[in-house]
Amino acid sequence: MKNIQLQVVENGIRIDAFISKECPEISRSYVQKLIETGCISVNGIKTISKYKVKTNDLIQIELPIPVNPIALPEDIAIDVLYEDDQLLVVNKAKGMVVHPAAGNTKGTLVNALLSHCTGRLSDINGVVRPGIVHRIDKDTSGILVVTKTNAAHAYFSEKFKNHDIQRTYYAIVDGVIQENAGKIDAPIGRNQNDRKKMAVNTINGKSAITHFEVVERFHGYTYIKVNLETGRTHQIRVHLAYIGHPLVGDHVYGRKKQPFTSLGQALHAGVLGFNHPVTKEYMEFHVKPPKEFDEIIEKIRVL
Repeated sequence: MKNIQLQVVENGIRIDAFISKECPEISRSYVQKLIETGCISVNGIKTISKYKVKTNDLIQIELPIPVNPIALPEDIAIDVLYEDDQLLVVNKAKGMVVHPAAGNTKGTLVNALLSHCTGRLSDINGVVRPGIVHRIDKDTSGILVVTKTNAAHAYFSEKFKNHDIQRTYYAIVDGVIQENAGKIDAPIGRNQNDRKKMAVNTINGKSAITHFEVVERFHGYTYIKVNLETGRTHQIRVHLAYIGHPLVGDHVYGRKKQPFTSLGQALHAGVLGFNHPVTKEYMEFHVKPPKEFDEIIEKIRVL
């Protein structure tokens, strides 16, 4: 059990909002769960989520030490594009989390893979992320390579590190991009004002390069193709927001009120190309964006 104490210096903020602001590593929803289970008190008395803090209140938080989840096999259908004794290539559905984590211990791609592969996956990343070399966000659909052997895992880790993997994404963004093609070269790191988010960070960010090409322009929107030269967390989402063209449906880096979709950002990993770890043969996989893309495009085409 980890104990945290906070001294209040301002009035009128709900305690759940206050704690999540002071401790950005603790989400507001998790704070509410802690309050419900009696793990948070104010001046020695258990509290409620709607309590509004007062100056000099002493808040005490008993934070349970998290237990790393263990991924278990689940019979979940997945779209396998290719499979051999070294690897799989899968088309991850929009809305599916890649691996278990706090709040998402079931229904992930890893749970499905453990069932599909009867447990035969690389274990370099441990029991929570077996086979996972790279990830895409929950609300991003598209192609991932998954490894069955540690040798294949090490091979792909090196390929991704050296940017020797072909990755093409499709995206729908706010605004009309005037250039037919462009390059965004801006370092990415933690947002200095919100540690839960990434941002262009020139102080301690890591090099990040994104290339884009316009596929089609609409009134107020643009359909683009994106190629990654590097692979930072939320790179495409951050870079496109940075140039003033955030992804449609991105509630984190884009508009708070989204006009066309509540299913997450309009981003799809449509192409993945690499040399096979054993045969060295070049392999390239293509998957069209999900139906949500067509639905959005049909709507914006008539604006």
